[in-house]
Amino acid sequence: MQHPGFFHRAGPFPLADVAKATGAELAPGVDGSIEVSDVRTLVDAGPRDVAFFNNRKYADQLKVTRAGCCLVLPALAPRLPEGTSALLTPEPYRGFAMALMLFYPQSRFSQVAPTDDAARTLIHPTAELEEGAIVEPGAVIGAEARIGRGTRVAANAVIGYRVCIGRDGYIGPGTSLVHTLVGDRVIIHGGVRIGQDGFGFAMGRQGHFKVPQIGRVIIQDDVEIGANTTIDRGALKDTIIGEGTKIDNLVQIGHNVVVGRHCVIVAQVGISGSTELGDFVVMGGQSGAVGHIKIGPGAQIAGASHVAKDVPAMSKLAGTPAKPLTQWARELGMIARLARRGGKNDADEA
Repeated sequence: MQHPGFFHRAGPFPLADVAKATGAELAPGVDGSIEVSDVRTLVDAGPRDVAFFNNRKYADQLKVTRAGCCLVLPALAPRLPEGTSALLTPEPYRGFAMALMLFYPQSRFSQVAPTDDAARTLIHPTAELEEGAIVEPGAVIGAEARIGRGTRVAANAVIGYRVCIGRDGYIGPGTSLVHTLVGDRVIIHGGVRIGQDGFGFAMGRQGHFKVPQIGRVIIQDDVEIGANTTIDRGALKDTIIGEGTKIDNLVQIGHNVVVGRHCVIVAQVGISGSTELGDFVVMGGQSGAVGHIKIGPGAQIAGASHVAKDVPAMSKLAGTPAKPLTQWARELGMIARLARRGGKNDADEA
């Protein structure tokens, strides 16, 4: 038996509606009333599907695609085969994402069977849920918590005392949020832990005395947080994640960290306490930053690199300790040349 899939597909939609939803324009002569039913890759698409082309690496696939229409740069539209209509856009990949949202409007969230009244038994009577908020079975909503309209709290999530969550968001299965304020349209995937104690101890010969952490975590609008990421609450000040920031799986963000707007933090990054990231900072996978430093706006930290001091705006760093990318590349090249030279000397001596 064929599996029915996990996401409901909307449509079909006429090409004119697809163009409007994706911010594209119909190429001259394209009939906007033609209907398409799904979004597929260039290879898999058929005459009733939408595809996209964004990488010249797949130019051969573009020439032979059977897609009914394709989101494509205007300059590359002439490469489309006969029978494939062009949807012209300066950002085909972004258009592809918008097309997916059109055809699969619930794809941002894990799908579950409809809930029943049994789930309500785990909501504290003082909690406030706006009309249209959804709580799945097994989720726990604490005293005086507030959840906005259109937000879904998935199964077995725990929303703590006085936690506030905005509208049209998603709180994944098995997550826990305490001491946290969450904005609108925030997506938090399964297993995330937000608002737990920061790692603070007064060290001494008699032992390590725990320092109470009485701050909060502030998650601004349009943030996405990947599975099993942890974000500690502040000690006195707040830990802040700026609007539009995207955080991958298995990231650790320490207490009092401030992450700017529209940052990208890739898997297994660690950011130590009281570090500040400016807007549009990118941190590659397994990179890290020591505490109490500032990483300027637009800076990029390469994967597996580790920052030990302040980083100027728009810098590109790599290595451990992190240094300017060009310097790091020269040093690697020099080491490689020395290794080759040493190998020749060893052969001569033998």
